[in-house]
Amino acid sequence: MMKMRLLLFLCGVLRVSAQVLHEDLHILGCSDSDGEDMYTLDGEELWVADFKQEKGVYPQPPFIDPITYVEGTYDTAVANQQVCRINLGNSRKAMKEIPLEKDPPSTPMIYTRDEVELGEKNILVCHVSGFYPAPVNVSWTKNGQKVTEGTSINVPFPNKDSTFTQISRLDFIPQLGDIYSCSVDHLALTEPLTRIWDVEVHMSQPSVGPAVFCGLGLTIGLLGVAVGTFFLIKGNECS
Repeated sequence: MMKMRLLLFLCGVLRVSAQVLHEDLHILGCSDSDGEDMYTLDGEELWVADFKQEKGVYPQPPFIDPITYVEGTYDTAVANQQVCRINLGNSRKAMKEIPLEKDPPSTPMIYTRDEVELGEKNILVCHVSGFYPAPVNVSWTKNGQKVTEGTSINVPFPNKDSTFTQISRLDFIPQLGDIYSCSVDHLALTEPLTRIWDVEVHMSQPSVGPAVFCGLGLTIGLLGVAVGTFFLIKGNECS
């Protein structure tokens, strides 16, 4: 079924060599009430137009080398929104008989950015993907009470199958007994999708990282012993 797009996108692909393919995207979108203008490289956001604060935002973490865009990039983004809404109106007239297809998001994933330590600042991440059209609404609770302070959400990011991904974050300090939830609402859902994250449960779960690492090391070690024994026996046979 052909999708009636409420958001119009421009994207380009930059080939830097015959062996390596990098995706350098300029994502431009609009609806009646929202707008999006973003530059990305290999799935990482480099620059985003914040139309509420009326400025460009650099979402990269502080430890990487800063990337800047020329003066006037935000003004260009504002002008692009006007063009986008004109194109959106024309597309609606041409596609008014085509129903809007709606794809619900898959079950959201909720996890922490860092290993959980009681009393230490951390970030809860709610990862939502596979939905169309954008965006989703994400809400957080702590012990059954709605939380808005310390929350954020990125702009919708297009997947290669024409669906979208969004990530919401919550700054928190884990304490025993605290229970958090992430709820996702979308046009294709009859009720929100909710995932629960329990501090006590996750503190009691052993980390699988060291176990996997030790198991892999033991396997490689045994394999080395077996190979060494094989060549030792072969050497004795030849002599």
